Amino acid sequence: MSVLRDTIAGMLAGVSARARSAVDLLGLALPAVPGKIPQLSFCDAQELIASESDRDPRGEPDLSPADERWLCEWAVREQGSEFLFVTGYPMAKRPFYTHPDPAHPGASNGFDLLFRGLELVTGGQRLHRHADYLAALAERGEDPRPYSSYLQVFEHGMPPHGGFAIGLERWTARLTGAANVRQVTLFPRDLHRLSP
Repeated sequence: MSVLRDTIAGMLAGVSARARSAVDLLGLALPAVPGKIPQLSFCDAQELIASESDRDPRGEPDLSPADERWLCEWAVREQGSEFLFVTGYPMAKRPFYTHPDPAHPGASNGFDLLFRGLELVTGGQRLHRHADYLAALAERGEDPRPYSSYLQVFEHGMPPHGGFAIGLERWTARLTGAANVRQVTLFPRDLHRLSP
């Protein structure tokens, strides 16, 4: 998460330095990235929403878009940040390769970065032991054979690792205030447009 924080700060510095004329033309307000982005556990986020809003998401396995918007408003109001990490999502909502949190059964060592009302980034620690992959697939009732080429490397050893994936079009949409991600996509696809 600290690498992601630095990546976002670097991206904003790049936008400011290389695209200042576009930023000014569009009248964009580039966000400040705090030295440490505030974070809430998934369970604490649900409790906060239930105690301070008219919605009770407790027991749901994921945050709804309305919950993400509410949490972003809360982060700006209470933490002074347009960015918020939500950690420890339920394992049921994460891919089979996500590492579980040993301190919190049923929770993952995964996170989402919320920004201006939307999940912008998903990341976390991944499994790295072959036996853990086989157990995770078995727990989900999945046959490991379709994953054999993926799992092969883990038979020979893999160090602990993790990462994240940024939705660059979501990032651009949030920065520009676009109403829809298709407005910032070079060749958007939808029901009525399948080719450029």
